[in-house]
Parts: sequence; structure tokens; C-alpha cells
Amino acid sequence: MSKAAIGTTETLRQSVVVFSKNYLPISRVNIRRAIVLLVTGKAEPLDFLFEVGWKVRSPSVILQVPAQIRLTMTSNERVWKIPPVNRREVLRRDCQTCQYCGSKKNLTLDHVIPRSQGGKHSWDNVVIACQRCNSKKGSRTPVEAGMPLKTKPIAPVHPAIAFAEQFWREQQINLE
Repeated sequence: MSKAAIGTTETLRQSVVVFSKNYLPISRVNIRRAIVLLVTGKAEPLDFLFEVGWKVRSPSVILQVPAQIRLTMTSNERVWKIPPVNRREVLRRDCQTCQYCGSKKNLTLDHVIPRSQGGKHSWDNVVIACQRCNSKKGSRTPVEAGMPLKTKPIAPVHPAIAFAEQFWREQQINLE
């Protein structure tokens, strides 16, 4: 394989960060998708950020593809709703790990403040626990049982917000 072919393949594997019209980083796309967005006028290059980008050559055109682009249109995304509190979603949030001991076997749902004490079936009160820890805790709070939680239970965040937070964390690390 020639050096030019290796460079082309490597370039096409790169990703471009897509910002919303309001400059919120929303996703990463491959270079091909970024070119389509740029050529159709659905996006514009952002060159105020740190990376230069890549040159993509065709037989008749050389395109400069930036590392970041901004959508020029408002997207008609459907409204994202917080998913319902159910076993599958809580398992996903808690990485399929008991929030008391870290076990990954015989997992159940546990109400941090037991329902018998007025606890609700909500994102901030339901965690994953193994059967052993759930039985040991019983109908007591984690403080009463002497079993602290590994992480505080919270509702899932919008995927675009999670991506934006991760993107800015990476940018901060790159600046240091």
C-alpha cells in the first residue's frame, strides 16, 4: 500500500465535532458526513478552536475539512424525555454494579429510602443492589444499616449534554 493511500485511509477515520447553532457540542461525525454537511450548506466551519483540520483531495477539488463545524439550521429533534424508572434503565445508569459492595451478580432494585418509610420510586431513590446487600439493608436507610452508597443516584441527563460535558473536559485536558 502506498504512503498516499495510508494517509487517505487514516484521514477518513478522523472525526469532526458538530456544534449546534447555539455552539453546544452535540456529536462527532466522520469526515464524509462533515463534507456533506459543509457542501450542502447545513454547516459552517469553526476555526476559532484549537485544531486546523484535514485536506481531503478528489480528482478535481481539494477540500479543507475543519476539526469542528457548526450547524447553520435548527434541527427538529424530537424532545428528549427522562426515561422511566425501570430495572433496565437503572442497571444502565449504575453500570450493572451493586451500589453498596460493587458485586455484579444477583442484582435487584433497592429503594435507598424504603417505601415503608415514605420513599418514592424515583431516579434519586432507586439503585442497583445485589441480593445479599438488599437483604442486609432490609427496610432501613443506608445510614441506619451502615452501608454507604458508592455513588449518589441521579436521573440520566440528555445525551447531548453528556457529550458536551465530555467534550469540554477533553478540551481542558488538552490545554494543560
